[in-house]
Amino acid sequence: MSQEKRIHHSGLQHKICSAEDAAKWIKHGDLVGVSGFTGSGYPKAVPGALADRIKQAHSEGEEFQIKVLTGASTGPQMDGVLAEVNGVSYRSSFNTDPKMRERINNGDTTYFDMHLGQVASFYRSGAIGDMDVAIIELSSIRADGTLIASSAVGNNQLWLNSAKKVILEVNSWQPAELEGMHDIWEVTTTYPQEIIPLRNPSDRIGVDYMTVDLDKVVAIVETNSHDRNTPFSPPDDNARMIAGHLMEFLKDEMKEGRIPQEFLPLQSGVGNVANAVMEALSKEDFENLMAYTEVIQDGMLTMLESGKMSVASATSFSLSPDKVQYFNNNIHKFRDKIILRPQEISNHPEIIRRLGCIAMNAAIEIDIFGNVNSTHIMGTRMMNGIGGSGDFARNSKLTIFMTPSLAKNGAISAIVPMVSRVDHASMDVHAVVTEHGLADLRGLSPKQRAELLIEKCAHPNFRPLLREYYNKGLDNGSMYTPHHLKEALSWHERFVDTGSMLP
Repeated sequence: MSQEKRIHHSGLQHKICSAEDAAKWIKHGDLVGVSGFTGSGYPKAVPGALADRIKQAHSEGEEFQIKVLTGASTGPQMDGVLAEVNGVSYRSSFNTDPKMRERINNGDTTYFDMHLGQVASFYRSGAIGDMDVAIIELSSIRADGTLIASSAVGNNQLWLNSAKKVILEVNSWQPAELEGMHDIWEVTTTYPQEIIPLRNPSDRIGVDYMTVDLDKVVAIVETNSHDRNTPFSPPDDNARMIAGHLMEFLKDEMKEGRIPQEFLPLQSGVGNVANAVMEALSKEDFENLMAYTEVIQDGMLTMLESGKMSVASATSFSLSPDKVQYFNNNIHKFRDKIILRPQEISNHPEIIRRLGCIAMNAAIEIDIFGNVNSTHIMGTRMMNGIGGSGDFARNSKLTIFMTPSLAKNGAISAIVPMVSRVDHASMDVHAVVTEHGLADLRGLSPKQRAELLIEKCAHPNFRPLLREYYNKGLDNGSMYTPHHLKEALSWHERFVDTGSMLP
């Protein structure tokens, strides 16, 4: 479909302009709300034009940086170009761009990490001030002026409501057939808040469009540019073994009656392990599976098409290049099976707990007592952010963290004496699984957890060292949580010094 047919409101035609002209509405120090979630639905033209302005200003000795709030991660055309020119003084809430990560870890950009389900309430609290500009990608604008989101909903409606000025990017690369796939429902801002009337992942409780005060729209930019769509590594042997252990666990849970025969809604992170889990689920006898999650990934799309999964509710897509092309060409197959919601709804604890979700997320490292680090490398350098894993970990019926037992070609153990950063406390972790096995931690004391995690999940190369550490804690008289504090982070120190956790 041509770009001209994406903007159907005649009164907005005179606001169509170049990305360069649109970027002129953004000033130094502005708080800018940006669409996008996990590499989908983010603006792709205006940020580049803004980066050129910032670069020019810096070359002339002028200050020019903005503060950025997003739904989650964007892509190189947004975070990447702005990071390259050091154009962001403050960034929240989630990032995967390597150039922005470098700015954050070097201290050039202040980064505030938070649970993605809480971004909207954080903004409404007023703690960060008023939003000056919103840049929102759309798939189309209707004749009545209502807006159709693209491949992510995120916090779009809140940014549209809040910003003093609004810039719209209408992206004709996004399928026009996305119209009807969104379900926009806004959480009430007075207390006590209304109960969110969602009892099933397939429920639609809102409208399929977003709204904006058209007088606030200062510029509309037409684009034709693809989402980030990063290729995923195919599932390897470790990922498939992790998936196999998880399948046995889920089948046992059903056999014991702890998971109903009609199963429970699935939440899953992204990556090769997550796709291996979806692949394994598709081969089991489970039928009519449902997803209540943040992102729809490759494996879920395959399950939706085959009928193994009946519905997937999320706030965005996170697809590989091949899968996104297939989806765009065959969107008619998925229109009645996918619902995209605001992230405040997709990640809302009220709904997650009501539905009884099964949460499956990745970890960077896990200590022998079940605490999880999902954000920091060696305790000091931010990887991506906590994302939505905390929203689901604390509130799901069953919370599982998955990781290969080794990293860096065996130099790093994912099971450590003490995590260098606690993102998920042990009380929120029900099970841990690596390629070596699954540890069911429910109802266990710290000592029982340690013994099980060492035997079931740690790599054999590190088990003797973990047992030695645990025994030193016992010898020191620490009988409830046996830590040996002098050596608690010695593995991390050794890696920093020598490049390996092994002595």
